[in-house]
Amino acid sequence: MGSTTPSHGGRTFSRRRVLGAGAATLLGSALAACGDGDGGAGGGGDTLTALVYGDDAVKVQQAAVDRFNASAAAKRAGGRVRLEKVPGSDYSPKLRTAMGSPGAPDLFFNWGGGSIKAYEEAGRLVDLTGVIESDPVLKDGFLPAVLAAGDLEGRHYGIPMRGMQPVILFYNKAVFAEHGLQPPTTWDQLLDNNAKLKKAGITPFALGGSDVWPELMWLEYLVDRIGGPEVFRRIQDGDAEGWGDPAVLRAAELVRELIDDGAFGSRFTSVSYVNGGAPAVFAKGRAAMHLMGSWEYSTQLGKFPDFAGSDLGWAAFPQVDGGTGDARNVVGNPTNYWSVNARARNKDTAIAFLRECASEAYAKDLIANGDVPTTSGASALLASAPNPGYARFQYETVEQAPAFTLSWDQALGDELGTRMLTEIGKLFAGKSSPDRFVSACKGLK
Repeated sequence: MGSTTPSHGGRTFSRRRVLGAGAATLLGSALAACGDGDGGAGGGGDTLTALVYGDDAVKVQQAAVDRFNASAAAKRAGGRVRLEKVPGSDYSPKLRTAMGSPGAPDLFFNWGGGSIKAYEEAGRLVDLTGVIESDPVLKDGFLPAVLAAGDLEGRHYGIPMRGMQPVILFYNKAVFAEHGLQPPTTWDQLLDNNAKLKKAGITPFALGGSDVWPELMWLEYLVDRIGGPEVFRRIQDGDAEGWGDPAVLRAAELVRELIDDGAFGSRFTSVSYVNGGAPAVFAKGRAAMHLMGSWEYSTQLGKFPDFAGSDLGWAAFPQVDGGTGDARNVVGNPTNYWSVNARARNKDTAIAFLRECASEAYAKDLIANGDVPTTSGASALLASAPNPGYARFQYETVEQAPAFTLSWDQALGDELGTRMLTEIGKLFAGKSSPDRFVSACKGLK
């Protein structure tokens, strides 16, 4: 899912780049240009360089660096950390270039999954699995579903370091109350709600189809509910034949049934989320529901504060009758991660710094910034969140989720993710059938 996403406090940023669909294509030639030599990564002496996406939220990471450098843990490890902030749109190419140079960062911000796959394949990452398993602070410090979401083939290469952004089913409480509806917990209830809403002249769901990535959210949840997270995990691990799983075809069929039934209206392919079109349709009551990332709350708070304050509701995506996926599973953007360069000068310092991300001070800073932490003890701290009820819903949803599937475009990386989004756009626009969609995706290699 990738495009512009409003975040807390009314600021906007790129959903694809900040917690979105992975870094730019990682060129093998750039990685190959980085000879092993006898030097390490990062800055000089005992100071490690941590490359980070330089948006408004970076103040949380800067505070963590300051705390760590003044701590006994840093003294014991024999090193310090220096944060290198890279402006938004420059981050991915800067990281790619830096990782292919003798001055590569010791630690770096990333999206997990496909965004780090090329680095792992080139032997540039520290496999943190053993470190995490042997360190109670890291092993028990994060929600398991989030820690696992950034994995590559079941191995940990990153530590969670920002807030969570699950995809949530939002609904207009005023519209639901007027028509005697309840948030659907099953697919049949969803279809029943749709019928009642259409009869009342209300489009069931807002959808920014011109951006395509909002459409991806529907397939992610449907495939999970029908076949479980294992279906996409197989695809993410490189088996393109996984697209041929019956759950993928059934999900595509359900999407087409929704479209043909008018669940998204007749002009959704010309409506954009980025320019505020879909949020406005939803807030003004022309659509009753909106499947969107958790940033929808801050979007509405910034654009339609009265609606956000009184009539914006939220619920889990419904289960699908006959499906094998757990209804507690979530999809979306688990968080961002710190990874460690295999050539880091002082790995003890790097690991000691990563433990700071599991601290209560770090979680409090995230909450003060409007984020919902992924640390396992954060629930007790959420009373100070801008909207405690909403923050608690997000946290408990992820805490209770057996699986948190990384957004497909993130997980596949930029090249495959972009090609997949093209096929999804065709499916939703009626230019491809469910069968052709499956066939086309099986060719994504």
